[in-house]
Amino acid sequence: MILVIGQTAMRSIHSCMKRLKKPGDSETIMTEVVCPNDTNPMGFLQGGRLMQWMDIGSAVCAQSHAGTICVTASIDEVKFKLPARIGDVISIKAKITRAFSTSMEIFVQAWSKKITSSESQLINEAFFTFVAIDDQARPVKVPPVHPQSKTEKLLFEGALKRKEYRIHTSR
Repeated sequence: MILVIGQTAMRSIHSCMKRLKKPGDSETIMTEVVCPNDTNPMGFLQGGRLMQWMDIGSAVCAQSHAGTICVTASIDEVKFKLPARIGDVISIKAKITRAFSTSMEIFVQAWSKKITSSESQLINEAFFTFVAIDDQARPVKVPPVHPQSKTEKLLFEGALKRKEYRIHTSR
């Protein structure tokens, strides 16, 4: 069987392929040091401060992917696994898992490391959803994601199930 495609169709296919982005293209890593004003009276990093840092890191990732301003639409199941203390170095890693029409899911992990240690500990992870908007705050389309690694492909597949769950539980 021979398939004949016209020039217009070829341009459309080529344009779509050019817009495909790999998750690593917009991956964001952000670093913070836990200072006294970031902690509670016990010297532990406040959960709200960590969430703020994770939101900023994931917003940079979403905006890098979309090429426009993005706003936080939801945050799934925030899990505080371990505390961080004054002086710890916090690394926030944000990576897109999937793009839908105008929204994107970003997987964010927060790692804590003592300055005197070479070992990092996972202290938090969550899925953030962002919507890309234009200058009038109207949703705009975002480029599709082309996962590369096995982990990226698993996160990509799971993103649709997580989106459906979010929609179902928000009613």
